[in-house]
Amino acid sequence: MRIKTISRSLAMLPMIFATAAMAEKGLVYQGGDTIWRNSAGECWTTDYRDKDTSASGCFGEPMAMAEGDADGDGVVDSKDQCPGTPAGSKVDAKGCALDSDGDGVADASDSCPGTPAGAKVDAKGCELDSDGDGVVDSGDKCPGTPAGATVDARGCAQAIVLKNVNFQNNSGELSAESKATLDQVAASLKARGDIKSIQVIGHTDSSGAASYNQSLSERRAKAVAAYLVSQGVDSGILSAKGMGESSPIADNRTAEGRAQNRRVELKLN
Repeated sequence: MRIKTISRSLAMLPMIFATAAMAEKGLVYQGGDTIWRNSAGECWTTDYRDKDTSASGCFGEPMAMAEGDADGDGVVDSKDQCPGTPAGSKVDAKGCALDSDGDGVADASDSCPGTPAGAKVDAKGCELDSDGDGVVDSGDKCPGTPAGATVDARGCAQAIVLKNVNFQNNSGELSAESKATLDQVAASLKARGDIKSIQVIGHTDSSGAASYNQSLSERRAKAVAAYLVSQGVDSGILSAKGMGESSPIADNRTAEGRAQNRRVELKLN
């Protein structure tokens, strides 16, 4: 039965091809505009293929397999220039995480969005504050402010509690470590063209007689002023003053408090 069917089909081929030539070049029709297909669904064709798919779909391009998107960012792997972006990241057409302010830190990790163009930032995308005075570098008119300084909106010191400036016991003689600190302070002060006066103020804790502490604070203030002058700070804008034990900033009943009260301050105008 099957052999007869095949034989009959083969016998019909000349007629089919003739019909195909009349109906549409390149396709073989059974009649009734039905395209002859084999058991696999493939179209029967003549030797001349015009690739007209509008009616038949026989000669369409092979369907491409859908491309993968390994990191799930919506950009296929072949076009993804930043594979492995974190889940949920917003990306551009290249598959790279968005960096709206262009600071080099992706939006998803940027704690300070909207930083000014060209500003140097840390790993969180926040502007650098190299001297730690609370004013970012791009707006700091007085970079290199000594630690402990109270600054204005420009980042310029108005008052400085001199850290690591110590003296010999019951003396106005500076330690070697103190001189190294004051070298940096002097460099910072000399770089400032806006300073009209510098007042050096010495303080002590409440140990001992008040009169003695007053004298000691004056000697220490003068020692700091003299050292700053030796490092090139203008003596014409420097003055020294002792406050003794009269202006504590911590509890004199504790060792830690007394250590804080023994200090030298600079006030700038």
